[in-house]
Amino acid sequence: MTSAKRPTLSPLLLTIPEVASTLKIGQTKVRKLIQAGDLPTVRIGRSVRVPAEGLRRWVEEQSR
Repeated sequence: MTSAKRPTLSPLLLTIPEVASTLKIGQTKVRKLIQAGDLPTVRIGRSVRVPAEGLRRWVEEQSR
């Protein structure tokens, strides 16, 4: 029997704890960046998510 490997998909949207972990900063700082409008967000009801691609672009802009 061959075991078919499923492709792993990267999440399109990240939670605040995931963003904090990715950037190695605190969740409070992530919330402040979101409130200031610095980080791109997607709102789904009351949930706030950060698009993974938007986070990558934001990091690139910060390093210029």
